[in-house]
Amino acid sequence: MRWKDNGQGFLRKNLRGKLAYESFVPSPLDTIIPLKLDDETIRNLTACSRMLGKLEGMLRFIPNAPMYLAMYVRKEALLSAQIEGTQCTFDDILDPDNVPLAKSEVADVVSYVRATKLAVEEMRNMPLCLRLLRKVHATLLEGTRGAERDPGMVRSSQNWIGPADCILREAAYIPPNVDDMNVALGGLDRFLNESHNVDPIVKAALAHYQFETIHPFLDGNGRLGRLLITLSLLNDNVMSGAVFYPSYQLKLRRSEYYERLMDVRQNGSYAKWVAFFCECLLASATVADDALTHIVMLHNDNANLVNDRLGRSASNGQRLLELLEGNPIVNIGFVCEHLGISRTTAARLVHDFERLGILQRRDAGKQRYRVYLYEAYLTILRQGSDPL
Repeated sequence: MRWKDNGQGFLRKNLRGKLAYESFVPSPLDTIIPLKLDDETIRNLTACSRMLGKLEGMLRFIPNAPMYLAMYVRKEALLSAQIEGTQCTFDDILDPDNVPLAKSEVADVVSYVRATKLAVEEMRNMPLCLRLLRKVHATLLEGTRGAERDPGMVRSSQNWIGPADCILREAAYIPPNVDDMNVALGGLDRFLNESHNVDPIVKAALAHYQFETIHPFLDGNGRLGRLLITLSLLNDNVMSGAVFYPSYQLKLRRSEYYERLMDVRQNGSYAKWVAFFCECLLASATVADDALTHIVMLHNDNANLVNDRLGRSASNGQRLLELLEGNPIVNIGFVCEHLGISRTTAARLVHDFERLGILQRRDAGKQRYRVYLYEAYLTILRQGSDPL
């Protein structure tokens, strides 16, 4: 690793002879603040705060807000997994036929959703700390790739980052050794909970960088580090729920994302990293705002359509519409089970929704086991979710 001392940390010499290597020891975050941010970054920071506030406010006045939040968590899970090469799509993670989770990539995303839910629940009773992150990590890796690599346990050996199957001396980056890692984690813990004078978005940016740099687990560091962005904003009361998907722009700008993180380690470019992070967060929040606006308009249009056109079935129609906003890919059996109605009633209701143009058949020629899509809703949520 190339390194120029700008106060970002130092290289620790480990072992001797042919086994010798250098690991990076990051500076505690409280020693590098305040940062000198340029005018554009400050404008983006202000705009991002305003946009997150707008999203938070919108949620108070829309129907089925928990449904939308759950869908946003799923999208963030997918985008975060796609940064690391997952090829599954948004439809894959919503398809009721994938409930058995035969596809490991779908399992990665579902575990991320479970981990997010656990984290939000645990943060009601404990601060954002290493103990919480270990619990979340265990859930994140449960039943996924990496499940055999000590879920919930910080590493007790050296790890490194580089091309597949590279050895230590070929690594592009070597995180802190175990002793330095434990010290750095204690510092990160304190920074998250005691740095009250740091802007929450700047804090989330720095916390994400520090976590990725410490790399405290044998697997799942990237996914947990991106989840930490959301958790840090929740911890600082910027949001009450996962109102947007921060990985959206990090995925689209993946190469630059990794380069910016490495630039901090090599050159101490904290301000450039924060500037990049603010750009990404603002763009992601803007996309989420646009999506939420269109989703609310779609809900209102279809709720009115159901009331106007379904007569005595309108009550069940509204229930189906609510179900679709949490599960936009369904079959008749799924509707029957979740609405507690007969299969005949469910089939009639689904066919009514198809006739009204709310639902579309996925396989038009299929006579049995048909799957139906809430296509207009999916079109809004699919934006930016194609695999890389």
